[in-house]
Amino acid sequence: MITFKNFFSLKNNKFFWINIMAMIVAIVAVIYGTLFWMDSYTRHGESHVVPSVKRKNIEEAENILNSQKMQSVIIDSTYVKGEAAGIVLEQTPAPGSRVKEGRSIYLTITTTSVPLIQLPDIIDNSSMRQAAAKLKGMGFKLTEPQFIPGEQDWVYGIKYRGKDLKSGDKVPHEAMLTLCIGNTHLRDSLAVDSTYIEMNAIQQNNEEVKVDDSWF
Repeated sequence: MITFKNFFSLKNNKFFWINIMAMIVAIVAVIYGTLFWMDSYTRHGESHVVPSVKRKNIEEAENILNSQKMQSVIIDSTYVKGEAAGIVLEQTPAPGSRVKEGRSIYLTITTTSVPLIQLPDIIDNSSMRQAAAKLKGMGFKLTEPQFIPGEQDWVYGIKYRGKDLKSGDKVPHEAMLTLCIGNTHLRDSLAVDSTYIEMNAIQQNNEEVKVDDSWF
């Protein structure tokens, strides 16, 4: 009969307890081995300070990051008037952050490509003041307006470098635009001139009908 004392007796159950201890040692070894592998794989405790590469050109920024065992990745470009292309404007993570070796640093750089902006629906749809405020708010510049016959201060068109534009057209940022604005004085003057031309034509026609045939 196996008693409680005999069950835990090393002398009577030698192989059983040897197997138990071997299993415990194996489990502990596996746990420590896994932790050691993970620590080595993730380079636990090893980190590098992110250097500042703002205002550097992209070639210089890449060299600085590579020397710190980091990689540069350009994710965006922005147009800045008067700025040369390839200058770093922003970086993520921020300078001073601590990252693992091989970490990618995401950069935003400058570009010389002027962005195109879509014209709003203001042609024949707004007054000169409204159109000017909206266009200036979008970054456009305005020349002296071109006045044409029409309703006073009404926008009838937009020109860029002499070309007529329409709503929805895309033009360069900060382009110099010319508004075609209605002027009632020109309209009334044109109406008077048209009436004069018509009356003068009628008078000339009547004179041509009255032919003096006494010469014959």
